[in-house]
Amino acid sequence: MGKALLLLLVCVSYQLSCASAFNRFSVGDEKGWIPGVNYTIWEKKHRPFHVGDWLVFYYQPRTSDVVQVDEDAYDKCDASSPISNYSKGRSYAFELNHTGRYYFICSFGYCYQGMKLSILVEPLTSPSAPLSAKKKSSASAAPPPLALTSSAALAATLLAAAAAAALLRVL
Repeated sequence: MGKALLLLLVCVSYQLSCASAFNRFSVGDEKGWIPGVNYTIWEKKHRPFHVGDWLVFYYQPRTSDVVQVDEDAYDKCDASSPISNYSKGRSYAFELNHTGRYYFICSFGYCYQGMKLSILVEPLTSPSAPLSAKKKSSASAAPPPLALTSSAALAATLLAAAAAAALLRVL
């Protein structure tokens, strides 16, 4: 039984070492995805955004949607050729899965009233860069995610491996 527990400890330590750091942002903070919010200011308040971060859009059903578009469609508030479109339920979570610029609009006519968002996703500058300096949304419903730098993850894995080897010698 002791060896099984030791193996479990090593596996859990390995999983922690592979955990990626990300942040969850509630678009528009407590106001959500609605007309009348300045999403340019919101974006500036929460940048930088990185691969693995999540945008969560909270909106009123049947009166709003989230449409991902290209830059030209964003500038024209044109949802006729969307990259993606989501309008079910009351919320939509979108993972930022590559660097570059993302564009989102509402196709219910509110885009012309400023209900549009442009996000620049940047690469992490260094694997040991402190993510705690990154601003987090004050309206996030979930606790901050587990974030380990690669150095801390390596240290945790090595410590778990050393403990496992020591316990195996004793057993």
